Amino acid sequence: MKNAWISMGALWGALAVGLGAFGAHGLKSLTKDPDALDWWHTAASYQLWHALALVGYGLFLTTQRDGRSVSTWPGFAFLLGSAVFSATLYAMALGAPRWLGAITPLGGSALIVAWVAFAWQALPRQ
Repeated sequence: MKNAWISMGALWGALAVGLGAFGAHGLKSLTKDPDALDWWHTAASYQLWHALALVGYGLFLTTQRDGRSVSTWPGFAFLLGSAVFSATLYAMALGAPRWLGAITPLGGSALIVAWVAFAWQALPRQ
């Protein structure tokens, strides 16, 4: 499972780059909403940064040699949080109802929890 986070992060990053490219080159012709491009840019940025977080988390897990068991739920929180955060913004940019913006902070909250949990796991134990 440790290397799976690295692979998932790499794939998540590839998807973010592809979606970011679409936002930069193809989205203008599909929307008249002035906020759409900003939402798309924010979504792609958060997705890409958290793809790197998944890779970093996977690398962290592969370096654990002190024999302690480390839960992988922070990785799931990174993935789910970035998926919810970005997907709601992508959807609104493509014309979905703006009430989806009320769901976006749930993804952001999951990302904050993931970062705090990762920091906690990374603390040295004696």
